[in-house]
Amino acid sequence: MGYCLQAVIASEPVLRDLADTIEEARIGPLGQHLWLLPMTDAFFDAVTVAGAPKLDGFWKAPAGFGSALAACSAKGPAAYVEAEFFGGNGTQIAQIWNDGNVVLGPLHLAEDEPFPAIGSPISQALRQLGVAKGEHFDEFDAVGLGRHRDTNDWLAAMD
Repeated sequence: MGYCLQAVIASEPVLRDLADTIEEARIGPLGQHLWLLPMTDAFFDAVTVAGAPKLDGFWKAPAGFGSALAACSAKGPAAYVEAEFFGGNGTQIAQIWNDGNVVLGPLHLAEDEPFPAIGSPISQALRQLGVAKGEHFDEFDAVGLGRHRDTNDWLAAMD
């Protein structure tokens, strides 16, 4: 079974700033006071800015989305993450904005690379957002990102 996620992760007030201006945006709670905004096809289409720069290394980030993330990060840090795994192999990439600037990343993990000792790119980003892994395997597990296997599956939980 595969795993695929493209989403913005931040506190609820940060995501509300972003989501309230775009009808196609949906947000839902994770753990540890963080929320998730899935990058669905409809949201992608709504926020794409034709001719704007793309986020380096991401495959599903809309053109111009870095500006939107920089703007919403005025209220607090926001991470954009992507992961795709099948049969234990896959890729991850994560980047964080805070106060309008990139403060972490982009962190890349290629398909053939093992997770570094400091954690996967997404776990490193979650740690920067204040997540404590506690008794969980890692920060990814601690906030419940494994609850759904696909980006669109999060929407059913948000309706």
